[in-house]
Amino acid sequence: MGQASTWAVGVVALIFLQCVSSYKLVCYFTSWSQYRQDQGSFVPDAIDPNLCTHLIYAFANVEDDKIVATEWNDATTYEHLNNLKNRNHNLKTLLSLGGENFASERFRSIAGSPLRRSKFVMSVVSFLQNNTFDGFDLAWHTLNQIDKRNMAKLVQDLSVQFRHEASAKKKLILSVSVPAGRERIDRGYDIPALSQYADFLNFMTFDFHGSWEKHTGHPSPLYKGKSDTGAASFYNVNSAVKLLKSKGAPAEKIIMGIPTYGRTFTLSSSQTFVGATASGGGTPGHFTNSTGMLAYYEICDFNSRAHVERIEEQAVPYSYKGNQWVGYEDVTSVKKKVQYMKDLHLGGIMIWTLDLDDFSGSLCDQRKYPLVGAVKEELDKK
Repeated sequence: MGQASTWAVGVVALIFLQCVSSYKLVCYFTSWSQYRQDQGSFVPDAIDPNLCTHLIYAFANVEDDKIVATEWNDATTYEHLNNLKNRNHNLKTLLSLGGENFASERFRSIAGSPLRRSKFVMSVVSFLQNNTFDGFDLAWHTLNQIDKRNMAKLVQDLSVQFRHEASAKKKLILSVSVPAGRERIDRGYDIPALSQYADFLNFMTFDFHGSWEKHTGHPSPLYKGKSDTGAASFYNVNSAVKLLKSKGAPAEKIIMGIPTYGRTFTLSSSQTFVGATASGGGTPGHFTNSTGMLAYYEICDFNSRAHVERIEEQAVPYSYKGNQWVGYEDVTSVKKKVQYMKDLHLGGIMIWTLDLDDFSGSLCDQRKYPLVGAVKEELDKK
């Protein structure tokens, strides 16, 4: 082969590699998943280090304006998680702070004071470096208009300090978790500022519907449903992504969320369609033991004796059995979402969570990580 031909082959190979690696696959897993019983118990050793580009451990805690560990064995978890980078040198690990159950007042007191912000930011840098994390994910989810301004200042301070530290070491990654509800974005998130200072936004395009409502609905429909009117017209991935872009988020910084769990309902009549009346959340699963949700591996068992349907215009499935109803993702729906993400030239896909997929491959009769694996395969396609 001549020199020119060799050069051409090299260029093609480089382009292919860039295409394969151009999208992020950001995967969360939770500290409490280790406590699920039997096959539901999840630890870092269950993670395939070549599956995701970024792994985020949720959640850390705060004491005296400093970031601290949450679980009794977090030091061991951190070590095992970061050891995965020995098997995939391109893997990045991040530590997340916050979540839906984290008291917003604790963020509020830090973010509202320049002195306390500085103390917090320096503690984050030190904690990440001491535990060999590659970055930090801020998951402040309950904000008001004053918080909106102060959160932007907090993210700016983190970004500035991360860049400062990069003069001596590799720059720490900064991501921000953003809920997808229109009302929550308008009230609490300065999207232009967050987009400027964060490396990417983990966009929570799920939980549009759930047992807090009096009727069934899919937690993460791709498009608007036929019967959706008023505010419900915006409760879908497509509308949420377009909103975030219209607010000033660059497409390449939007990491679109896909859930590996379903939202469940107890039906209050014989009707089983989308929008049927419901009296509350569905029966807790054997492993997750949480009213109103099931892990994908629990849905596999549910579906073995259930009626499975698709909401064609929303490109997602649901199933029902007796008075139990669940909206969820399957391999077909997640592939459709990845293609949608590619069509809009977004930055990648975020998974909530690894521990709710069939990570052992023993409960769905498919393979290990059937949903996340399908996402990765679709991401890797040219």
